[in-house]
Amino acid sequence: MQNKLHRNLVFAVVDALDQIFNQGHYADKVIERVLKIDKRWGARDRGFIAETTYDMVRWKRLYMEIAEVKAPFDRPKLFRLFAVWAVLKGIPLPDWKQIEPTPERKIKGRFDLLSKERKYRESIPDWMDELGVAALGEAQWSAEIKALNEQAPVVLRVNRLKTEPKPLADALFDDGIATKTHPEYPDALILEERAPLFQHPAFQEGYFEVQDASSQKVGRFLEVQPGMLVVDACAGAGGKSLHLAALMANKGQIIAMDLYDHKLKELKRRARRNEVHNIETRVIDSTKAIKKLQDRADRVLIDAPCTGLGVLRRNPDAKWKLQPEFLTQITQTQQEILQQYSKMVKKGGKIVYATCSILPQENQDQVAQFLASEAGQGFQLEQEEKISPSQSGFDGFYMARLIRKL
Repeated sequence: MQNKLHRNLVFAVVDALDQIFNQGHYADKVIERVLKIDKRWGARDRGFIAETTYDMVRWKRLYMEIAEVKAPFDRPKLFRLFAVWAVLKGIPLPDWKQIEPTPERKIKGRFDLLSKERKYRESIPDWMDELGVAALGEAQWSAEIKALNEQAPVVLRVNRLKTEPKPLADALFDDGIATKTHPEYPDALILEERAPLFQHPAFQEGYFEVQDASSQKVGRFLEVQPGMLVVDACAGAGGKSLHLAALMANKGQIIAMDLYDHKLKELKRRARRNEVHNIETRVIDSTKAIKKLQDRADRVLIDAPCTGLGVLRRNPDAKWKLQPEFLTQITQTQQEILQQYSKMVKKGGKIVYATCSILPQENQDQVAQFLASEAGQGFQLEQEEKISPSQSGFDGFYMARLIRKL
């Protein structure tokens, strides 16, 4: 962390916050754009902009309460929020006209006072705090939301079609990037500290993807074998499809499906880099796409759309974008997807239903509802796993494996 503040970097952060808070843009996309403004910025400068912006998005409610500002945020208000951030980080405030004289003692006093109440301490909307308590109970919700406010580790998934963990770890170490392994995640290398990865030759040659350890568990949980017909029914840009291809040694067929063609195009590009040859992409533009595969698949992965409450560390702006009514809508969608997409699996085949949420309503409750429905009559729950951010140190995930008996 830089202790001396540089004007152009601070202004870049304030510009980014304006786009995120006032214009409703996604934080990751805004930061990507802002980092391209000045070619002279080095890795430390870029790191300062990205990490400070994410930090201020994450703690938005707490900082607003301390600074006593409300939306909409004009530039003086954004600079007041920045001053709160700097004081709490112990960074001396520069004598700039944009930064008003700031009573540091008052900021620290308000921080201590507000930190006694979870919704301020963890910087979350009231409705989310109430929802979490109702779903998980006081103690567990407190532990999970605290973990979800910590910075997420950077985890690589080694592409075993091209290399193994040890040689990749050695190659990265030679370039000053230290990693460690984890006994529960055989394909993972966890970075000791953050580093620029996407320009690295090993990434460009497809030796690894960036994928959280919890997400990596889903691929292995599906129990695929080379030669199978596997459907990744909500493939998106295909992180899990690529992992499945490696687990299948590029043998058999993976049909990666999604509603959005642009995501599948990104998957094709990634597949080329990974030297994956057994993925076919299909856009779900009608129910025909599902009917064509009825009773055919050995395995179906339903990585369902969800609230994303298990991945708030990566997407802190989701705390401010999510609305309470979205949970009602998404649980209906999840059940419809389970009922429809389960038709693709053949007798003796298996489905994995997965979400990156920690809410029972999106997880075990959905599976129970499906098994009690007409569409779920031939299925049996084989195994389920809940990954807790507070216990694992990784993203919150849920996965259930169902076998079709009839």
